[in-house]
Amino acid sequence: MSVAINFSDSAMSHPRYIVVTPARNEEANIRHTLASMIGQTVRPALWIIVDDGSKDATPSIVEEAMGEHAWIRLVRRPDRGARKQGGGVIEAFYDGYSLIGDTPWDFLVKFDSDLSFDSNYFEKCLAKFVTDAKLGIGGGMICQEHEGRLTCEAPGDPAFHVRGATKIYRRPCWEAIGGLLKAPGWDTVDELKANMLGWTTYTFKDVPLRHHRFTGSADGTWKNQVKFGLSNYIAGYHPLFMFSKCLKRLFQPPYLVGAVGLAWGFCKGYLQRIRQVEDPALIHYVRQQQINRLLFRPSLW
Repeated sequence: MSVAINFSDSAMSHPRYIVVTPARNEEANIRHTLASMIGQTVRPALWIIVDDGSKDATPSIVEEAMGEHAWIRLVRRPDRGARKQGGGVIEAFYDGYSLIGDTPWDFLVKFDSDLSFDSNYFEKCLAKFVTDAKLGIGGGMICQEHEGRLTCEAPGDPAFHVRGATKIYRRPCWEAIGGLLKAPGWDTVDELKANMLGWTTYTFKDVPLRHHRFTGSADGTWKNQVKFGLSNYIAGYHPLFMFSKCLKRLFQPPYLVGAVGLAWGFCKGYLQRIRQVEDPALIHYVRQQQINRLLFRPSLW
């Protein structure tokens, strides 16, 4: 299955992008993100920040920036009382997305509120899309800073994966995949479906971002590993591939906890009859790619 990929020359010579940023209790980090975005050589046409029930000064910090920059908007959601892993951030994202209205755009960005990045970050990212007509989803490399050096936060990610903290969607690709799944695994399902439809997806390893809060630190190691396992179940991963993944994780930190958490999250999906992605063609595609990997054939993995 494939999708026709067409772009106008005018759109790519003057790309317009809109950013939607869910934020919750980010007063310690969001100033970094605000300063970096305001300093971009190619600014977004619109930046919608969704305050997802913060109890700290996050919304007031954003309001201060709004007073000086008309292209920044704030949406406030009520506090739901607790973090909602996976789906919660997408619910917040869609509250922001609904405000785009008739604002024209060529690229849509889902972006976190605890990042800092160079002034030419988006200029460099958009240039990647210009040079690769089949690129549907991309984004910079999420890094941690140690002793003045940036190191990749997740070097073991598959080549097709773009971290959920910085996802740039080309508009025809966004429309082809039908948006984002409101459940754990959304940031893998989107890429898998894009690849199934003939697009490419990858991280720009030469365009780094600084992550000021390590991924998953809000929930802890165990909860995160269970979430990842459940995400893999929802995305339709093949049980044999998942078994292989858990075996491999036994020998990677966090030792044992990572493997057991992944396995429990995956099995939990079956035991609780949690709904998988409602796309049989996609599940078939994913499992075939994973079987190919297990048999050492060409594969997304």
